[in-house]
Amino acid sequence: VQLQASGGGLVQPGGSLRLSCAASERVFSGDVMGWYRQAPGKQRELVATIRSGRDPNYGDSVKGRFAISRDNARNTVYLEMNFPKPEDTAVYYCTVKYGDRWYWGQGTLVTVSS
Repeated sequence: VQLQASGGGLVQPGGSLRLSCAASERVFSGDVMGWYRQAPGKQRELVATIRSGRDPNYGDSVKGRFAISRDNARNTVYLEMNFPKPEDTAVYYCTVKYGDRWYWGQGTLVTVSS
């Protein structure tokens, strides 16, 4: 299983950015999809996860600003980053859980700076 993330780059504080991640295998509604991030010198942390038919789960630091969504027909998960802050700067990793195994993408760098 391969996950290909895209959409990272430089964004200004208060702007918006959309990340996408496509899986090489079919994603079923029961599979969990999500995003984690890792800033320099810090541990990887939850950004958001989503499972069809259930409310998304967000990390406390992004609640109310970021939105996760998915398109099962395209095997793709999205992350809409609204009102980003400099502290959101990190490498963002997409992930999919098939059965009891998590698969990870290569990461995409997001830099929030003016």
